[in-house]
Formats: sequence, structure tokens, C-alpha cells
Amino acid sequence: MRKIIVLAFVTLDGVMQAPGGPQEDTTGGFKQGGWTVPYFDDLLGKVMTVQMSKPFALLLGRKTFEIFASYWPDHENEWPGINQATKYVASNTLSKHAWQNTVFLKGNVADQVKKIKQQDGPDIQVHGSANLIQTLLQHDLVDEFWLKIFPIVLGTGKRLFGEGAMPAAFKLSESKNSPNGVIVASYERAGEVTTGSFGT
Repeated sequence: MRKIIVLAFVTLDGVMQAPGGPQEDTTGGFKQGGWTVPYFDDLLGKVMTVQMSKPFALLLGRKTFEIFASYWPDHENEWPGINQATKYVASNTLSKHAWQNTVFLKGNVADQVKKIKQQDGPDIQVHGSANLIQTLLQHDLVDEFWLKIFPIVLGTGKRLFGEGAMPAAFKLSESKNSPNGVIVASYERAGEVTTGSFGT
């Protein structure tokens, strides 16, 4: 079965909105876009290079797809394979695009993603796409998180974990710290949530 892997830049308070620039996503009047830039360093660059060099397909929300489609088709030297990779796009407004190997998902996205996971092919990476991630979490469809946790609190913005996520346990599979204080942490699905007590 193919895995769904969420790659996300997040703040200490879980915000993932517009990490790369002021105009990336201003939904809700968000004015702090580009908050990752002061912390980016060589270690993060190397981590991203390794993660983006693995065999992959993409699963993206419409906004993230449009950002990607405006840049990556002409910069494949920075992300080898991006043009050949299948891009699955969850959108109720877009139905076609010139970027090759783009497939638009209509209707019940969760059901379609479940079917895609059963097909042969590489693991499926989710970049950005905060709203889509909420749908995936609500239907327990995320197998791994590849997170970069930045030492900053924003207090407002779209969060990685919103309301309605299905309870799920994960295990830490890899971690390292960057010179600028960013925690790189990868988590794999580890069954159901278990509880206990410390005694009385």
C-alpha cells in the first residue's frame, strides 16, 4: 500500500500557513507569511533535498497546486522528477491544467485517496495544503509526518492539526536539530492511541 506523507513547516503553536512568503496565503488576513525564511539554513536545505529526491507522487490542495504550477514546471533542475511525477489535486473549481501528469480529484476526496493508496506507485507527498490535510486527518489517511518545527509562535493562522482529527498514535523515526533551532522530526503511524494512569 502506498503511504501518504505530510511534509510541513510548523511553528511551536502549530501554524503552517504561508511559510515561504508574505503573499503565499493571506486567508483570514494573515500578515506573517514568510516566517520560515530567517531560520532556513544549510541543514534544512540538505534535509529537503533528500526528502524531495525520493520516488514520489504529489497530493495537493488547489492553492498549493497553483503556487507549485507557477514555479516548478520551469525549475525541474531544483526538484528532479517534479514534471514527471503524478500530481493529484483536490479541487472543486479546477478541472484541467497544462502542467503534465496532473489529475484532478472531484467529489469525495477521502474515498478517492483511499483508492489511490491501494494502487501501485510511489508514496504520495502532501506539501502545504492545510485544508486538504484536515480532510486526510479526519479520515485517518496520514501514514507519516515529515515536520520542520520552527522556534516561533505566531498565535494565528491555519494550523496543522485542526478540529476533528481522528485519534492516532505515531512513533518518532528520525530527528535532528538545525543550527538555527529548527527541529526536524519524522513520525510514522503506530497503531491506535493507548492510555493509562500513574496510579493514585
